[in-house]
Parts: sequence; structure tokens; C-alpha cells
Amino acid sequence: MNIRLILSGLAASAALCAIPTTAHAQIFVVNSGQSTPGAGSIAEYSTSGTLVNPALVSGLTIPTGIAVSGDKLFVANLLAGTISEYTTSGTLVNPTLISGLNGPGAIAVLGGDLFVATLLPNSENSMIGKYTTSGATVNATLFSKTGPISDIAVSGDNLFITDGIDGIIGKYNTSGATVNASLISGLRFPSGIAVSEGKLFVAIADAGPAGGTIGEYTTLGETINPMLVHGLTFPGALELSGGNLFVASSETGTIGEYTTSGATVNASLISGLNNPGDIAVASASVPEASSVTLLLLGLAAILGLRFLVRRPA
Repeated sequence: MNIRLILSGLAASAALCAIPTTAHAQIFVVNSGQSTPGAGSIAEYSTSGTLVNPALVSGLTIPTGIAVSGDKLFVANLLAGTISEYTTSGTLVNPTLISGLNGPGAIAVLGGDLFVATLLPNSENSMIGKYTTSGATVNATLFSKTGPISDIAVSGDNLFITDGIDGIIGKYNTSGATVNASLISGLRFPSGIAVSEGKLFVAIADAGPAGGTIGEYTTLGETINPMLVHGLTFPGALELSGGNLFVASSETGTIGEYTTSGATVNASLISGLNNPGDIAVASASVPEASSVTLLLLGLAAILGLRFLVRRPA
């Protein structure tokens, strides 16, 4: 028996089985469905704009924020006052991972922590709560502020929030301390925000068609380019992935893609959406080795050991 040939064949088969079958990034889009009970959904697209699943998750009532971490999706449900957990393949893990929230909206995840913006009871003011991705409460009132919070971005030890009414970007640390409540001010209706490598990208809804922009700033509050991208119609949710910016417009029902240098990749990468409220982008990942792969590798190892034991000295 040609043991070397068998081992080579097994190794080749294992390598083929280990080739990932899905290595594309994904865009998850929250369609609020307006206020119709059960009309809300989450659709899935590739980052090239191809529709993967129009109703990856369905039957939701006014879903608002969404965040992705690994193979998990976390969805804020406005009326139910909950955070639900799903897999990125749409399987429900826990419908009430976190419950008892008052108007949950924007949501962000970093490592094992979830940060959720909610309204203060009987008030138009807001607060950020901190929870684990397992649903445990770390601090339900990490910090509070006057006015609503439109979006959250988290990086390292810092949280950045947008306040569309007061036109400011606030900076806090993940323990709740205020770093600068008005890190950037004088903005016209800031909505979505994304952070990467010391830079902040902020969607500015402004007023009127084609008046929206995406501005670029440092995480210290310095202005780099307030008109990095312009000519947008009421831009809202903003995500950064693979060096590109993805911005949703509920008014036009589209998601556009731009580089972080401001160049247009595709202004209507995705269109025909029903009031997209929030988006999340999952980076491409390599799947774990399959059971077939592991079996073949195990057989190869066993045969190799037998060959070594029986080989004449």
C-alpha cells in the first residue's frame, strides 16, 4: 500500500473541504414597516448590493437599531422595549435578551458589551445603558443627557453620540464619564456616525433634497473635511466597513457607498427599501473547519502515526 499517496490524497481532500463557501461581507437593513404591527423586517444584502434575503427576520414591530458582532445580530424593538438576539442567518436566539427598556433606539456593540440609547421615563431626554451581549445589566444609566440620541459609535474606551436636535457630537468613555459633551457643535441635524482609526464620519441630514453631507473629523473634535461627501438626500444611518462608507436614506429608500476619501462608489448601491431605519455591516469571515475536514485530517494523522510505527528502523 502506498501510504504516502494515501496521505497526500487525504490532505488534498481536507484542503478542499476547508475552502470557505461564504466569504462575502453582508449588509443588514432594518425596514421599520412604519407603525404597522408585524410589518417590520431585516433584509440581507451583499456589499455589492445583491439581495440575499428580503426577510431574513420578519414579523417585527417598529425595529429601530441594529448591531452585528461575529455571527450574532442584536435588534432594538421600540414599542416592545426589548433587545432581541438573532444569528446572522436569521435564527432567533432570544426575543427578550434585554427587556424593560423605555423606547430603545440606537445600539452599538464592542467586544462583550452592548450600548443602548433609550428615552428617560416621562421625558424627551435620553440615556445610554450598558449591558453584556449575554443580556446582563452592567449599568442601565451609564450616562444621561438633554435631548435625544440619534446614533452611537464606540471605539476603544470611548463612545461618540449624535444629537440631531442640538446639532452636536458628544464624547464619553465606556465607563460613563463625560469627556466632552459638545466635542463637535454647530451641525445641522447630525444623524449617523461611524468611527475608525482616530477619525469620525458624521452624516448630516441638513434640510431639503441634496443638502445632506458626510463630514470627516478627528476623534479629538478637529474638522478635517465637513463636505467629504455632499449632495445627499436626508442621510441617516452610517456604517464603515472595508474602507468604505455605507449610508442609508429613509427618504429615498436607498443605501449609497462611498470611499473614506469621499469618492462615490455607487450612490444607489441598494434601492427600493421601505424606510430603512438602521444598517449594520458584517465583515467577511472564514468559516470554521467542517466536520468532514476534521475527520479527514484525523485519519491522515492516524495513518501517519501507523506508518511511523511500522517503518523499519
